[in-house]
Amino acid sequence: MIKKFIYLENKAFLRSASFGANLVMKIIIGLLMLYFSMIFIGMGIGVFYILKKMNLEPLSIINKFLIYYLLFDLIVRLLLQAIPVLNIKPLLVLPFKKNTIVHYALGKTSLSFFNIIHALFFIPFSIVLVSEGYNVTGVIFWHLAIFSLVYINNFLNIILSNIDKFFIFFIALIVGLGAAQYYNLFDITSFTAPVFQNFYELKGLFLVPVLLLLLLYGFTFKYFRKNLFLDTGLSQKADVATTENLSWLNQFGSLGTFLKNDIKLIKRNKRSKMTIIMSVVFLFYGFLFFGNPFHLYVNILAGIFVSGGFLFVFGQFVPSWDSSYYQLMMTQNIPYRGYIMSKWWLIVIVTFISTLLASFYLFFGWETYLIIVIGAIYNIGVNSHLVLLGGAFTKTPIDLNSAGGAFGDKKAFNINAMLLAIPKVALPVALYAGGFYLGDKTLALSLVGGAGVLGFIFRNKVFSIIEKKYKSEKYSTISAYKQKN
Repeated sequence: MIKKFIYLENKAFLRSASFGANLVMKIIIGLLMLYFSMIFIGMGIGVFYILKKMNLEPLSIINKFLIYYLLFDLIVRLLLQAIPVLNIKPLLVLPFKKNTIVHYALGKTSLSFFNIIHALFFIPFSIVLVSEGYNVTGVIFWHLAIFSLVYINNFLNIILSNIDKFFIFFIALIVGLGAAQYYNLFDITSFTAPVFQNFYELKGLFLVPVLLLLLLYGFTFKYFRKNLFLDTGLSQKADVATTENLSWLNQFGSLGTFLKNDIKLIKRNKRSKMTIIMSVVFLFYGFLFFGNPFHLYVNILAGIFVSGGFLFVFGQFVPSWDSSYYQLMMTQNIPYRGYIMSKWWLIVIVTFISTLLASFYLFFGWETYLIIVIGAIYNIGVNSHLVLLGGAFTKTPIDLNSAGGAFGDKKAFNINAMLLAIPKVALPVALYAGGFYLGDKTLALSLVGGAGVLGFIFRNKVFSIIEKKYKSEKYSTISAYKQKN
């Protein structure tokens, strides 16, 4: 039965209309996986001897900061690791047992690179521990406990990705603990480090995370098994019908029509509402950098993210937000320029509002807030164009009508979007670093801000290029949006 599932998924990939794009992207992702694999193997072997040279006890130091390692792993999973997705409805009318479908979907995650990458660090590190005289039994039990926690993260990612209130609560908890640690208000490692150390010293304690893993797997299995029906996700909660004319936007002609559509889309759908929540979270990104002299050379990165949260989380999926009715739009007499301009103006307006809301960074001084303003100028003049251009290649359909059926992918971020986001981050950092190398901070900020101003001045020329690219990708985009899995 499992072989049949693998066969069906392989056929779905090969027959996909976007097979070429998927293949190229998978090759790029494969090279990145190889790169990070080599890094983790090197770290697993070398970290022991590096800590020894610093006159530190390697295992106790690893255990002290292991809580941050696991929390960071969970955050990365929530952002990047896709939850198990299967084209469920066709399978439910075939003689497949529901338990088998769920076990297979959950089992897919066991072979995820997000789990394997940890083995490339902890296995070499454990071998080094044994070779350096550490107790073999203790190292094995410690290793089993840590991997149980890694797989607990794996299933927590699945659960948190499907229960919105848990996801929001967990993010708030992570931010709170991180801020308390950063400002020396509360040190969580003083409580967690002894627990991790006892996995090595107390031989039976490793059974606790193992049992927790088994319980969590059972809970996750029951959660998806309960929702595995043909009509799951089709029923909608009945609410009082309301209308929003937003008639004041009519004065902007076709541009106003598109803006009204986008505003209604954001207000009426859970997935699009999440972009607003994430934009607010991005506002506090600067606390990780501002006020710390060590981060002086990458402060512009904080300015980019603080003002551009909406640009990154909403703009990266233009035009995928309209994928459910994109074919209908293309049959209408709709000017592409007006469509692109409406998305651009929405990004510009929210970027401007974010910059105003970020005025509390004046606490760090005018110079800090100036970095945010410069970042906003760059986002409006350059990154807004890059994100719209990237939309022509990000052909990921978004089902806004789904109420969250079993194995429905609710992520608002994926690895493809991350790769396309790299130039948006690398270019301003390169300009800033070049200005610093050639002159000082004033020149660095001038180069970044100047690039943003030039991008704004020549926006019409840039829009022509973007419009041409959207037209050339029109039919491949429509074909990709037809894919159901």
